[in-house]
Amino acid sequence: MAEASKTVTSQSAECPVCLSTFTDPKILSCSHTFCKICLENLLECHGNSQIRCPVCRAVTQVPHQDVGKLQVNLALKSLIDDMKGHPQICTNCKSNDKPHADVYCQECGKYLCTSCLNAHSQWQAFNGHEVIAMSEISSGRVSVRRYRKCRNHPKKDEDYFCSTCRKFACFECGRIKHKDEGHQVVEGAVYEDKHMKKIEDLKSKVDKKRSCFQKYIDFLDDQWKSADNAKKRCTKDIKKAYDEAVRQLTDKRESLQREVKETTEGVETELESMKTTAQKRINQLTTIADMVTKRTKIPLDMDTLAAHDTLCEELREVLDQDDPDYKQPRKSSKKGRSVFKRNIGNNELGLGKIVNGVGKYELGLGKIIHVMIKIIVGFCLVGLGMIVNEGLDEKNVVLPTYDIAHIKNVPLPAKDSMNAMVSTPDGRMAVGCHSGGISIFSADGKLQQTVLKDIGIRGIGFLSDGRCVVIDMSNNMRLYTPEYTKLNVMFKTLSNIKGYSSKLTVDADDLIYVSYRIANKIQVFSTAGGQAIREIPCNGYEPQQITSYHGSLIIISYDTIRLIDKQGAVQHELKKPGSLLYAAVSQWNTILIAKVKHDEGLVSIDEYTYELRHIRNLVDDYKIDKPKRRWYYLQQYRSGEIAFCTPDRLYIIFY
Repeated sequence: MAEASKTVTSQSAECPVCLSTFTDPKILSCSHTFCKICLENLLECHGNSQIRCPVCRAVTQVPHQDVGKLQVNLALKSLIDDMKGHPQICTNCKSNDKPHADVYCQECGKYLCTSCLNAHSQWQAFNGHEVIAMSEISSGRVSVRRYRKCRNHPKKDEDYFCSTCRKFACFECGRIKHKDEGHQVVEGAVYEDKHMKKIEDLKSKVDKKRSCFQKYIDFLDDQWKSADNAKKRCTKDIKKAYDEAVRQLTDKRESLQREVKETTEGVETELESMKTTAQKRINQLTTIADMVTKRTKIPLDMDTLAAHDTLCEELREVLDQDDPDYKQPRKSSKKGRSVFKRNIGNNELGLGKIVNGVGKYELGLGKIIHVMIKIIVGFCLVGLGMIVNEGLDEKNVVLPTYDIAHIKNVPLPAKDSMNAMVSTPDGRMAVGCHSGGISIFSADGKLQQTVLKDIGIRGIGFLSDGRCVVIDMSNNMRLYTPEYTKLNVMFKTLSNIKGYSSKLTVDADDLIYVSYRIANKIQVFSTAGGQAIREIPCNGYEPQQITSYHGSLIIISYDTIRLIDKQGAVQHELKKPGSLLYAAVSQWNTILIAKVKHDEGLVSIDEYTYELRHIRNLVDDYKIDKPKRRWYYLQQYRSGEIAFCTPDRLYIIFY
C-alpha cells in the first residue's frame, strides 16, 4: 500500500500539460493546477486575458494578463519541495531500512539501488530493460515512464485503456467492469501507440502550418522591401521632378525678367529719343530767340536788316511748329508698363504672365505639377498599385485625392450652440457659441482658451492688426483688442426685427461686411464705426453665411453657393439640390466646399476654382454624429488642417 501511495503522490505532482513535475504551480478558478510557464503559453496562444482550462474547459480571467498574479498551489508546491529534498529510495529492497535508489528501470517501473541493479542485470528475463540513472532524472534531461496501479487491485498495473470512460484500468477491471457495460477497452500499449501516432501527425501538421506562416512572413518581408524600395524610388523621383520643375520655373522667371527688361529698354530708348528731340527744340528756340531778342540796336543797313528779318522768320517758323505731343510718350510708356499677373484663384495654378506689354507669356505651374505627378505616379506604379495613362498630356491627368492621415472628433464645450467659426490671426480656430463665448482650438484639437463668455455670438471676424469684431445675438456689433478688451466703437447695424440672423466677414482692406437673412442685404462698415458706408443687395436669395474672397464675396444659401462682386452682381454659382453647402477659402486660394447630407449624417468636402469649377475630392461621405440643428461651418487652419464644425463637434481633418 505504501508503494501505491507513493505512485499516486508521484503522479499527482505532474502537470497535466507538460507531464513533468510541477514548476511554480498555479491554481485556476476551476481548482485545476498547472505550471506557471504552461499557463503563460496557453495565454499567449489565445492572445487575450482569459485561459480556458485544458481539463474542464472552464474560463479563468487572468488579472492584467499576468499569470504570476494567479493563486499559488501552496500545498502542492510544499509537497514537491519536500520530494526534492528527500532522495528516492529503492522500491525493490525488502528490508525496512531501504537504501537510496541509483537508477530507475523503465520496464519494471521500479527504483533500484546498486545491489538490486546488479541482481536485476543477472536476470535473463530483464535483459534489454531501459535503465536510467537518477542523476539524469533529477537534472530534468530525462523523464520516467510512470506505471499506474489500479485502485481496486493495487498490485496490478493499469495496462488497459477504456476509450469510453477515457480511463486506464487493470486487466481484471477492463475485462469485468468495462466490458460488461459495453465499453471499448484496448491494451494500454495499443492506446499509447495510437496516441503517439496522433501526436506525430499533429506535429507534422504543426510543422507544415508553421512552414506556411513562415513563408507568409517571408512574403511580408518581400512586400515590405518592395514598398520600401518604391518609397526610395518615389522620393528620388519627386526630388528629380522637383528639381526639373524648379529649373523650368527658374528659366521662365529669367525669360519673363528678360522680356520685361527688353520691353522697358525699348520704351526707354523711344522716350529718350523723344526727350532728345524736345531738348533740341528748346535749344533751337533759345538760340534764335537770344539772337533776336537780345539786340539793343535797331538794324539800319540792308545787311543787318536782312539778317534780322531772316532770324525773325526762322523764329516764327520754330514758333509755328506743333506743341509737344503727349499721346506718343503715353503710348510708349504704356507699352513699358509691364504687369506681372499671377494665376491665383483660377482652375490651373501658374507662375503667371506679363500683361499690358509687348508680349504675353505664361508658364503654367499647374502643367508642371501635372507632369511631375505623371512622372512620380509612373515610377510608383508597381509599389503603390496605381494605373496611369501613357504620355504626359495634361488633359488626361487627374489630380489625386489628398491622403487623410486621420480625422479628429472634438466635442465642443457647449452642446448644440455653435454659431460661427473663423481662423485667428495666429493660426488657431475660433468657434463662437450662441450660449456665450468664443472657444479657441489649436490645430491638434486642444481647447486652449475661451473668451467673451458672457456674450452670445452670431458672427466673428479678425482685422489685419489682430483686433476682433463680434456681432451678438441682438445684432449689436462691437470691436475688441487682440486681448479681447472692448473698444469704444459703436456700429449702427439692423435690429433683429429688421434684419434677423446676421453674419459677418472682414476683407483684406479691413472693411466689415454684415449680412442679414430677412433684409436680404449686406451692409459694409469701416472700422471707425457708425453708419454703414454702403449696402449690397442680395436679390432673390438669403445670405446664410458670408466669406470674403479676393475682392469678391462668397455667399452661402442652403443648397447654393454664389460668388458675387462688391456691388452684388453674381459672378459664379454652384447648386447641389438635396444637400447643404458650406464654403471656405483654402490656403492655396481655392475654394473648399462641404456638401452635407443632414438626414444621413454624411459630409463630403471638395476643392473648387474661383469660377466654382471642380478640382478634386478631399473627403467623401464621412459619417458624422448627426446634430439636431442644421447648421455647419467650414474653415482651414493656416497649417493646412481642415476644420468642419457642427453645433456639437469640431472635426479636424489631418493631411
